[in-house]
Amino acid sequence: FRCVALALFTVSSSAFLPRQGAMLKSADKTTLFAGSSTVVSTPVDQVVVLPDADAVGDKVRSIVLEAAKSAIEERGYFALAIPGGSILKMLMGDDILGDWTTKTTIAYVNHKCVDMGDGDLATHAKARKLFLDNWEGANTIIMDGTDKGDEEAASYEAKMKELSAEVLPRDEAGLPVFDLALIGVGDDGHVGSLYPGRQEVLVGSDGPWVLPVAMKSPPSITLSLPVMANSKQVVVAACGVSEKYPQGKSEGMRRAVAAEDESRESFPAVGLREVATWVMDEAAASKLGDAYTKN
Repeated sequence: FRCVALALFTVSSSAFLPRQGAMLKSADKTTLFAGSSTVVSTPVDQVVVLPDADAVGDKVRSIVLEAAKSAIEERGYFALAIPGGSILKMLMGDDILGDWTTKTTIAYVNHKCVDMGDGDLATHAKARKLFLDNWEGANTIIMDGTDKGDEEAASYEAKMKELSAEVLPRDEAGLPVFDLALIGVGDDGHVGSLYPGRQEVLVGSDGPWVLPVAMKSPPSITLSLPVMANSKQVVVAACGVSEKYPQGKSEGMRRAVAAEDESRESFPAVGLREVATWVMDEAAASKLGDAYTKN
């Protein structure tokens, strides 16, 4: 199958907390990170290169199963965040089915503000068709199905906050802690619906959990970067080639993982560098250099 970029990491809850004195207030009182956000290169041991797209997909599904088993053994529930796009296809298959789904709550990392039954635009409708209808007993947090971004973001956050701390744990600062978040990365470096050059990517840990993004029509909602990063694990997988991208996601992965001149503002995925484990196929890794591919 074809797939796009995802990231896998384990982080502490303070990974995206602003430094003292490094914050500013925008006109709408959203807390932002201030100053430069240029980051260091990804540690070599946090990049895993697998032979092909099938191997990457197998790895993603095994990570889901292992995370579910661990969470359910620990507290009886599993909290999973998923994006749209090709990641959905990774979650297909009989090998991932099991009774773990009856203890699972699913939230969307990002979603367009459309009717939930829209087969062309709604990630929820696509997920149902591909795998959700086979995940017996899974509880999915869905949107209200309007085209009003601000209202949908506030409503989705309220639904998340209605969940008990057993179902969706919180950290000491009150941020949600998903057991596993699958985060898509676009060719322009966007994660969720956090796009380069926009202030949403800079929202701090004391800002909203869920943000409206009016960049396109219809608008969308997205988890904030601190909420994504606060998960116990987050997976980036990059794999697959096409006629348009004969080397797969190689240029995007080079910028996300190794480029020295990127920042959160220019390529939001670099905000995951220090904490992510990047799982990709050989095509996606082809521009990373020997340091990453010869280990």
